[in-house]
Amino acid sequence: MKALIVIDYTNDFVNGSLPVGQPAIDIEDTIARITEQYVQQGDFVVMAVDLHEADDPYHPEAKLFPPHNIRGTEGRKLFGKLDRVYNEHQSKIYWMDKTRYSSFAGTDLELKLRERGITEVHLVGVCTDICVLHTAVDAYNKGFNITVYEDAVASFNSDGHTWALTHFTGSLGAKVIHS
Repeated sequence: MKALIVIDYTNDFVNGSLPVGQPAIDIEDTIARITEQYVQQGDFVVMAVDLHEADDPYHPEAKLFPPHNIRGTEGRKLFGKLDRVYNEHQSKIYWMDKTRYSSFAGTDLELKLRERGITEVHLVGVCTDICVLHTAVDAYNKGFNITVYEDAVASFNSDGHTWALTHFTGSLGAKVIHS
């Protein structure tokens, strides 16, 4: 059994307050198509979406990045065609707020996967070398098989993106595939 985890593909991360920019825009169609495909197949689909509170001085990212994905803002909404896919299939997609890089940190993601007998996670989204990477590391440490769609991940750091793609295979035993 497999699950698709769509990580942080929001307005703020694509072209908002912490933008990946063109590399994230370029994967819009692919992320929407993959998500639609997994929903149609009846696979478990998770929207793992970064959540921050306005003016939270205690969150560790407050010292690293400008405010982003603030609760209740347009920046936190899913970007472009993915938002349409989510709205059309909302009852079949699990929306999960996350407050750390990894989709597993402080969430019920592992529980949701285990109760469904899922042993394989497929990852798409941004940023390849931050939230996708940390989710993949935690998935590896929890014993899940990992697949990353190289044409459905992006980063604002092209060197970090390339490094993460090799790290997925070389250190985590993940499959990195093209959709």
